[in-house]
Amino acid sequence: MNSPHLIKIEHDLRVLSLEELEWLLKRIANQVQERKQISNKFFDVKYIKEQLVEMASDLDIKTEITSINNEFGITEMDGLEKL
Repeated sequence: MNSPHLIKIEHDLRVLSLEELEWLLKRIANQVQERKQISNKFFDVKYIKEQLVEMASDLDIKTEITSINNEFGITEMDGLEKL
C-alpha cells in the first residue's frame, strides 16, 4: 500500500526526533485500537442486543414510538386486510 500520501508521510517522519516518533506511534496505536473496538461493536451481537434493550426501556424513545404510532394509526384503517 504505497499511496503518494503514505510516501509523503513516511518522508515527513524522517525529520521527527525519536521522542516525537514514539509519541506519534503511541497515538497511532491508540487510534487503531479505538477503531477496532468501534468496528467490532457492530459485529458483536451481544452488544447490539444490549443496546436494543437499553433503547426499548428509554422513556424518550417510548414516547416517540407512541407518537409515531398515533400519527400513522389512521393509515392502518386504509381498507387493506391483513395477510
